Amino acid sequence: MPPFTVLHVCMGNICRSPMAERLLAQAVRERLARREQDPARAEELLHSHSAGTGGWHAGEEMNPPAARQVTGRGGNVEGFAARKLRSEHIDAADLVLTATADQQEYVVALRPDAAARTFVLGEFGRLLAAVDAAALPPGEATPEAVYARGMALVAAAHDARLGASALPTDDLDDPWGRGDQCFSRVADEIEETVHPLASALLP
Repeated sequence: MPPFTVLHVCMGNICRSPMAERLLAQAVRERLARREQDPARAEELLHSHSAGTGGWHAGEEMNPPAARQVTGRGGNVEGFAARKLRSEHIDAADLVLTATADQQEYVVALRPDAAARTFVLGEFGRLLAAVDAAALPPGEATPEAVYARGMALVAAAHDARLGASALPTDDLDDPWGRGDQCFSRVADEIEETVHPLASALLP
């Protein structure tokens, strides 16, 4: 049950998935602020966390240019430590968003029963546009309502993708070692999905 739990997955868990983790949490805080509600309640409504398929950076902080993107966009990087993706992380997630199609396949190979709730992040962003928001449960700022709306949203996105597949353009480039301009572009692409997701959860 609540909070609605989103797991972000990339390879090393120091660049793309940490940015997605923290930018989604920030987007939910911003939605609450717009509704004139306490942004600190975001953690009651949504648990956004991340892990990496590789695991060799376990325990490390967020890559510095990734951290700069998060803090520059109002987010918080405190307390982050990279970790290796484990089956229990997938089992506990209501929605899994991967940086690439390869990582989506990795997640589904590890946990086949997670296929219906695992998407490439860019793919999920495209599918959100096809979801009829009016058909979702009421968008109240309570843990139970956000959970119910999130679960309905994931099911609707899965229905919308049946018979289709992720596009190459849905993948996030790996910005590791490539400088602030690349990290900024990747962060922009992440926000193109996590902002609409936060808006759909808290209309």
